Amino acid sequence: MSDLDKALADIFAIRSQIAAGTAFRGYGPAALAGTAGLALVTTIAQSLWLDDPNSHLLAFFLGWIATALLSAMMIWLEMRARSRRHHSGLADAMIHQAVEQFVPAGVAGALLGVTLWKFAPGTLWMLPGLWQILVGLGIFASVRMLPRPVALVGAWYFVAGFSVLALSSESAAVSPLAMGVPFVVGQLLMAAVLRFASGDDDAEA
Repeated sequence: MSDLDKALADIFAIRSQIAAGTAFRGYGPAALAGTAGLALVTTIAQSLWLDDPNSHLLAFFLGWIATALLSAMMIWLEMRARSRRHHSGLADAMIHQAVEQFVPAGVAGALLGVTLWKFAPGTLWMLPGLWQILVGLGIFASVRMLPRPVALVGAWYFVAGFSVLALSSESAAVSPLAMGVPFVVGQLLMAAVLRFASGDDDAEA
């Protein structure tokens, strides 16, 4: 390794260490509240148009996958803009650290869905609760770089996930409410925690 390569590697390592010890301000309350709105719209739409979600499992889950992708895009776009504003030169390192915390939970959720669909379709009713638990795990993994009260949001998703599993086990059926309500509440709670715990202001220049 040349001296230049070693110097660049050292600089990258230093920036990563600084980023790891800095509170991340890239998540915006506005985007998170917007994802709650998307979840609410999906919940209402499926409640109105899917009279029997268990007879339309593909439509049910595709609707929520689309909602998740749109939500991720909203969060990503605002995260990049806010990180540039709040973290300037450390923005890329901070974004990398933040995304890294959620990747295992996101990958696990996707693989879990594919696995249940292919090998155990009779257990798909468990997926909403399991997804909520995985979101809770992703939030807990991010607590060290976010305001501490964010742990309350992780706890909410944990409780909601296990509650949905327990309630759904009686009918072994999926429900727009069981999927949507925990995410609507959870995302609004996350937006509120970030807004008030950090005194954040999206209108800030």
